[in-house]
Amino acid sequence: MKNIIINGILSLVGGFIGAYIFSINQSYTPSDQAENKQGEFVNYTSDITDSSDNLPAVTNSRRVNINELEDFSDASKISTECVVYIRTISGQEYERYSWFDLFFNNRMNERRVVGSGSGVIFSVDGYIVTNNHVIDEANKIEVIYNRKTYEAELIGTDPSTDLALLKINANNLPHINVSSSRNLEVGDWVLAVGNPFNLNSTVTAGIVSAKGRRINILEDIFPIESFIQTDAAINPGNSGGALVNTKGELVGINTAILSRTGSYAGYGFAVPSDIVTKVVNDIIKYGEVQKAFMGVDVLELDEDLSNKLGTDDLKGVAVSVIEPGGAASTAGMQKGDIIVQIDNFPINTKADYDEILSYHKPGDKLTVKYKRENKTIIKDVILTNIDGTTGISKKIVYNAEKIGATFEVVPKLERTRLGIESGIRISSIDRGGLIYKMDMDKNYIILSINNYKINSPEDLEEILVNIRGRVVLAFLDAEGRKKYYSYRF
Repeated sequence: MKNIIINGILSLVGGFIGAYIFSINQSYTPSDQAENKQGEFVNYTSDITDSSDNLPAVTNSRRVNINELEDFSDASKISTECVVYIRTISGQEYERYSWFDLFFNNRMNERRVVGSGSGVIFSVDGYIVTNNHVIDEANKIEVIYNRKTYEAELIGTDPSTDLALLKINANNLPHINVSSSRNLEVGDWVLAVGNPFNLNSTVTAGIVSAKGRRINILEDIFPIESFIQTDAAINPGNSGGALVNTKGELVGINTAILSRTGSYAGYGFAVPSDIVTKVVNDIIKYGEVQKAFMGVDVLELDEDLSNKLGTDDLKGVAVSVIEPGGAASTAGMQKGDIIVQIDNFPINTKADYDEILSYHKPGDKLTVKYKRENKTIIKDVILTNIDGTTGISKKIVYNAEKIGATFEVVPKLERTRLGIESGIRISSIDRGGLIYKMDMDKNYIILSINNYKINSPEDLEEILVNIRGRVVLAFLDAEGRKKYYSYRF
């Protein structure tokens, strides 16, 4: 009996001691710091908060209040109503090797190729903007909207910005509102809306990663690349779709991705909405984009170039080529001048320079600030068109039915850039015509026939219709390489 009482007393004392130790541990607050393997202190934080009045909340200096997060549902609803699915049908030639084809000299056959992309409704009466590469070479363009298919008319294209304008016969469409891309900041939330992999009305979210990106993907002789870079997922089929802000307003047209696999890898690029608006308005009003030129080529400054120009400042772009008689030359600018500002906008990259000019038309006057030998000069420059004048330019296409092709005269500034005195570009080729039989391709520039310079499409047609014997034709191919072609009539 005595042992039982002693054991009970000891158990009771032990219980009190354990309870006392437990209460001490409970009142001790753990540190928000712990030592890592390198002996440095790292902060441990939590996204969980406690609203109890008795216990302090665990705080985080970078904690985001869930109530302050952007809600993308309204922007998604607004923008998806304005984005359409585009389907293109084109004929693509390919070689045939059967004995039947060889016997009948049928060197080529045509197969149907179906492509797809996205587009954005720009007006209530059916104007739709998309990428030029989405509809390029298409024989037929269809717009699918609300499960209804419309045949689209191609109103105009601008390869220099990779944009195209379509029109469908419809009214009271929910067109998109446009926000100025110049108000967009790096870090702003954006949504990419389109039809990747034929998945209609897909929305992805990300931020603006950078502005004024130049990635050298446009093959036009005067490309305008000043892309908005975003990490919102953009995939094949998104081309021509909308990049919108959190209000559902258009800030860009999704155009390209940078990827080793062809699918999304974190880098998407969109044409800024301010450039889009200028291109669309010009095509509607004039039938083509009114490009403005200063008559110079520019290079971005680096340490070596700055040293050669005698400056330590890396801000601005250097004039590398100046066209004799061009706008800049007329204003007194010279090769080696460093342009630092145009109309109060700072110019630090070639993308900055190209983008500023893209907002203007021939005849506009710009105030240019540039440096020469560490002296600052300010001059007014009146921009010209591609033919070197200040008027509205109009592309004239000549249909040479007798030789089965259409042609256009190469503009003055382009001839200067290519280093040629004259030339006629092939705009299109009719299958079975003389130009087709001569194995010429679209966008070739015919320079001369038997050393006779070609200055007009009419001259070219007359010569090829009437000439006999052997002909040596000089031309530039689509990459600008000079070649010769020999043919016997």
